[in-house]
Amino acid sequence: MSTRFRGLVSRGVVAGVIGATALAFWFLVIDGSRGEPFRTPGFLAGALLGIDALEPTFGPVILYSFFHYATFIGVGVGVSWLLSKMHATPNIFSGLALGFGLFDLVFYTSLTVTGVDVIGEFGWAPVLMGNLIAGISLVSYLHFTGARPPISWWATLGQNRVFKEGLVAGLVGAWTIALWFFMVDMGRGQPFFTPGALGSALFLGSTDPTSVSVSIATVAGYTIFHLGTFFALGFVAAAIAGYAEDTPPLIIAAVMLFMAFEAFFMGLMALSAEFLLSSLAWWAIVVGNLLATLTMGAYLWAKHPKLREALAANPMDKTT
Repeated sequence: MSTRFRGLVSRGVVAGVIGATALAFWFLVIDGSRGEPFRTPGFLAGALLGIDALEPTFGPVILYSFFHYATFIGVGVGVSWLLSKMHATPNIFSGLALGFGLFDLVFYTSLTVTGVDVIGEFGWAPVLMGNLIAGISLVSYLHFTGARPPISWWATLGQNRVFKEGLVAGLVGAWTIALWFFMVDMGRGQPFFTPGALGSALFLGSTDPTSVSVSIATVAGYTIFHLGTFFALGFVAAAIAGYAEDTPPLIIAAVMLFMAFEAFFMGLMALSAEFLLSSLAWWAIVVGNLLATLTMGAYLWAKHPKLREALAANPMDKTT
């Protein structure tokens, strides 16, 4: 066995252990927030053994943990070998792709092998988020411990104007709406109720205000989801602003983006936390989204003087 191959295997093993630990810790936090520590490994051990309602005792938890880590070690070694054959530099996008792949693997394997819908049992949001965290953790280790990459993915993204502006715009919008609802919740005498309610709906399946758990797990879990949504929105808005410098009428796309965002947020609440629509005044939701849109727009407006000049000179004619 060559030294290079041994290096690939050892890095893959460690990467797999890191990915498995990240996913295990995520569900430990989720289970802890429900007051049911180790519920997830206990349930999955029962699914593997064909036993319903298996108690999460020491034996089943250890059994599933062994299977869990062995699976991730295999994935880590496989990813390490595949990246070496592709001569590709591991990056965050590889981690996201792996996370989505693991999510699909969990869904189809659980149904075909055990007959248990694991995603239906735990909810798609916590399962997807956990696998994305595991995928990024695994690939990040391979990135930082591999041979010197010819081009650092972070340095490459850092030179991309749309990425930088989208990242900042997303942060601005995310924290604006988070601050707005924090003030609304404080005014109601219920600090962090809104993120706690949305987190409870996404991760715990809550369907009414009495089942809402305002905890570190639900608030932090929803905050991660919230930031990811706004990052995606920020990248789209930054791309529109850049193209609109040469084609000012594209600014209409920004208006459509706001309308789509408003519909998305209301739809998210209707699907995941319908009870929140009756708990919060409709104007609070509209004002929060409007404030986030205005702050993101103000940031991008300041970053694009050419767009301001083009719109001032001839706002709706295509420039060359």
